[in-house]
Amino acid sequence: MVNEREIEIFFEDLKEGQSYDLGNYHVSREEILEFATKYDPQPFHLSEEGGKASQFGGLIASGWHATSIFMKLYVDGFLCRTSSQGSQGADLLRWKRPIHPGDILTGNFTIIECSKFRGDIGVARGKAELFNQDKKLVMSFIGNGMFKRRNPTS
Repeated sequence: MVNEREIEIFFEDLKEGQSYDLGNYHVSREEILEFATKYDPQPFHLSEEGGKASQFGGLIASGWHATSIFMKLYVDGFLCRTSSQGSQGADLLRWKRPIHPGDILTGNFTIIECSKFRGDIGVARGKAELFNQDKKLVMSFIGNGMFKRRNPTS
């Protein structure tokens, strides 16, 4: 749990149009296999042969793995500095391109809309995106994060 004194960003600090670079993540073959074995054991996530027999032509990461990678970048690159109070969920999840072993992914989060939810909480709706090393979009969704207000009475 984040200590109040460590919080840098409250709901009032979030503005429509703000964009946050969340850093990079290197995807390894071993990680793809481990995630798929445990959570999404489809043939194209489990082996090169299974991938070659599919439309993807080789081993690829699960879309759920991509979403989890984004969450790791989002927490480390943004949420850990905020007054996050969880999320109301995500909308419009899209897996646009396959992720291959060795890909380097970059995360970005852009605030679309801010609204008060209740006295002490506000909601920031934002576009979550992952790009590969060629700057091609591989995954996106709209997230609805809840953030504690610095001044809940105002």
